[in-house]
Amino acid sequence: MKILGFIALFIVGLCAAVVVAGQMGFLRGQVPTDLGVRDNRLKPPSSTPNSVSSQADLYPDHPQRDYARIAPLQFTGDADKAMTRLADILKNADGTVVVSQTSDYIYAQSSTPILRFTDDLEFWLDRSARVIHVRSASRLGRKDFQVNRARVEAIRAQFARN
Repeated sequence: MKILGFIALFIVGLCAAVVVAGQMGFLRGQVPTDLGVRDNRLKPPSSTPNSVSSQADLYPDHPQRDYARIAPLQFTGDADKAMTRLADILKNADGTVVVSQTSDYIYAQSSTPILRFTDDLEFWLDRSARVIHVRSASRLGRKDFQVNRARVEAIRAQFARN
């Protein structure tokens, strides 16, 4: 019985330590240095199942191509207004900060509320195709449990409503 109590106390202490580590920023991970648009492409999907990309099909031999595949955001009307609308959605999203923004690119970071895991979001305006390509990837962990996909789909739904 004493051993079970010790194990329970150990587990509670471990959970508390993880929460404190998250609140102190130790679970944010490193900011990637290779983000951005190169040759009309965002960074490829992650090599593990923890990212989504509307450009996954540009990498036919990529091991996570099927997992990462997601549609780009579609818009009608003025492209600049579409990007402004997207930036406004991101700026008003809980836990999301727009880090940089140009007329055709947005880089944002989204953090979970308790553990402060941080994901990187990129959006690139392809004027000729009239779409906004998206990539969202977790910095830490091998899996994202569909968090990036759910986030992008929520952004898509709000973008379509506005």
